[in-house]
Amino acid sequence: MSSDEVAYLRAAGVGFAVDLTTPVPTVLHWGEDLGELSPGGLAALALTGGPAVPINSLDVPRLLSVWPTEAEGWVGTPAHLGHRGGSGTTPRPRLARAEQRDLPDGGGELVLLLDDDISDLDITVVYRLDAHGVLAVTATLKACAARPDYDLAGVTAMLPIPRRAAEVLDFTGRWLRERSPQRRALTHGAHVREVRRGKPGTDSPYLMVAGVPGFGFRSGEVWALHVGWSGDQRYLAERLPEGAGAHAGVIGGGELLRPGEVRLAPGAEYQTPTCYFAWSGAGLDGLSARFHSMLRARPHHPVSPRPLLLNTWDAVHFDHDLDRLLALTQTAAKVGVERVVLDDGWFRGRRDDTAGLGDWYVDETVWPSGLTPLVERVRELGMQFGLWFEPEMVNLDSDLARAHPEWLLAPSAGVGPPSRQQYVLNVANDGAWEYLLGRMDELISEYRIDYIKWDHNRELLEAVSREPGGRDRPGVRAQTLATYDLMDRLRALHPGLEIESCASGGGRIDLGVLRRADRVWASDSSDPVERQMIQRWTGQLVPLELIGAHFGAERAPSTRRFTSDTFRLITSLFGHAGIELDLTGLTPDQITRVSAWAALYKEFRPLLHSGEVVRADLVNDEEFLYGVLAPGSAAALYCWARVATSAELQSGRVPLPGLSPGHDYRLRVRTDVGAPGGRHRQPPAWVAAALTGWIDVPGPVLATAGLPMPTLDPQQAMLIEVRRR
Repeated sequence: MSSDEVAYLRAAGVGFAVDLTTPVPTVLHWGEDLGELSPGGLAALALTGGPAVPINSLDVPRLLSVWPTEAEGWVGTPAHLGHRGGSGTTPRPRLARAEQRDLPDGGGELVLLLDDDISDLDITVVYRLDAHGVLAVTATLKACAARPDYDLAGVTAMLPIPRRAAEVLDFTGRWLRERSPQRRALTHGAHVREVRRGKPGTDSPYLMVAGVPGFGFRSGEVWALHVGWSGDQRYLAERLPEGAGAHAGVIGGGELLRPGEVRLAPGAEYQTPTCYFAWSGAGLDGLSARFHSMLRARPHHPVSPRPLLLNTWDAVHFDHDLDRLLALTQTAAKVGVERVVLDDGWFRGRRDDTAGLGDWYVDETVWPSGLTPLVERVRELGMQFGLWFEPEMVNLDSDLARAHPEWLLAPSAGVGPPSRQQYVLNVANDGAWEYLLGRMDELISEYRIDYIKWDHNRELLEAVSREPGGRDRPGVRAQTLATYDLMDRLRALHPGLEIESCASGGGRIDLGVLRRADRVWASDSSDPVERQMIQRWTGQLVPLELIGAHFGAERAPSTRRFTSDTFRLITSLFGHAGIELDLTGLTPDQITRVSAWAALYKEFRPLLHSGEVVRADLVNDEEFLYGVLAPGSAAALYCWARVATSAELQSGRVPLPGLSPGHDYRLRVRTDVGAPGGRHRQPPAWVAAALTGWIDVPGPVLATAGLPMPTLDPQQAMLIEVRRR
């Protein structure tokens, strides 16, 4: 069998094979690379790609095509739903043309063009397997008939998974507790997660993973999906009694469309968001390695060291007193801060959260000389300057809302309930978009702004745009695309401008916004106990250099919990580090410790922001062991942390993940920001020795036998530095 009959893409240990001889191409394999297959091998793969024909079923095999429909006996979620004036509801696509090519950096691309005479759509499906083993899937649907508009209700990209993928992991959460994992068995039926918040939300599914039962960070075969879209979303994992062709089920997703949101006139097109599929034979860490390397290969991925950041919100809130901010800036420079970000409260009428949002002019009553005195001082001290915006939102008590009530993204019958005293601005409205671009462009130019903290603090409810005649049309998709366009335009006008995606914390973290953002804010929680879990799972998709991780106050505003400086500083080291408190209120000893932490961050950020993240599978949920390894495990930095007590007094031997038993190492415990407290009269002997300097340990001891870890007090952490001998 030739490559004209079976398309076979390979990269980074992943294989993806499609049979092109069936009326609609069928996926023969997605998972571990099957190696270099001969024509006979490809023929064997195709021969084994069809299921049996059971009694009391269809008289032909039920195949799972690249575009599943009822026409081929598929009774699960269809590839697309829609109608044309109530008809054309049973699509029957057929392959018109297939094109395959190699990619310059490795991997390959398969483009399938399908014709559907029933729905009168031309469908193009693109599979792009990159050099990192991530399979990106997009589809374009074009209405090709001069007939009534085609109402598109949904498009779902799906790939098959085998029977052994019998457990599903995805995420939920809330404000201050984003990305909380949840697991369940994958049984018959569909496990569906729908997002109707107008953004991924703090309860975002984030990443849907199907795997062998008990898969963990370091082991188990897993198949995963991420929907790269910042609007409404849909994820599913589905298994039917009759299977999915020769497979057991599917995993898939796409944009969730509201009724009437996409209506295709003749010649009009709909392009899906990109769905990112990834396979790993080495557990969740194998998945994260693929996504991290993919993101690091982006053309606009930050290449300069990630500057240590001070954000002013928890320090001053709305109290924008220049003298106070200058003193804060002076102290920030003293401890080693490299970027100062002025948060909410700088624009007209913004003395609290009830007014001013949308009026993007510097408040002359608070800043009579503009922001210049602060910006100039920041730059004199050798630091960059950033500014907070929330472009997509507006207070009704604002000049903008009073002048342009028609710019609100709300029903013509009137606005609904406020959230945080604010409403949504219809960025897809040409006038609103031009206003935002003009104001932001002018401010960025005037103050040479290096960085925007781009916030998004409420859900998009009743998100409809007002049209002439009182007609309201669903607007989430248009809002999302217009926001992308605004970000893209600002970056084009200001090369080097960096954007952080913030949305009440971690409510907009996805690979769609990360095509134009340089950082995500993982959570509004600065409590290190919560942050240990939030940062662990945010890092499942996003590398550390893109995750904002800030050192906050001793008493966390989010939980009112008191924690030690050492625990807070170590926790915030593993990310793009920053400070979220009033430095002027710290004691001299605390300033010294924060300065030591800043130096430690700068020492290790080349490793932390380029290395491989590894996480240990531990018995106790109260304990964490994770680290970052340089290529070839030449160097590593690990964190051993405890967030609460456990029933056991001893941890037993714990291997350090990622190290090679074939190498020898030396290690030491770093106490630059303080030594951890523990439940022992004396720690394990190796810890006592490593507290005073380097100790030599063979690779088999570290990587296989493991180290007896100290039993730390709750809310304590210890840093272990490792170098290969």
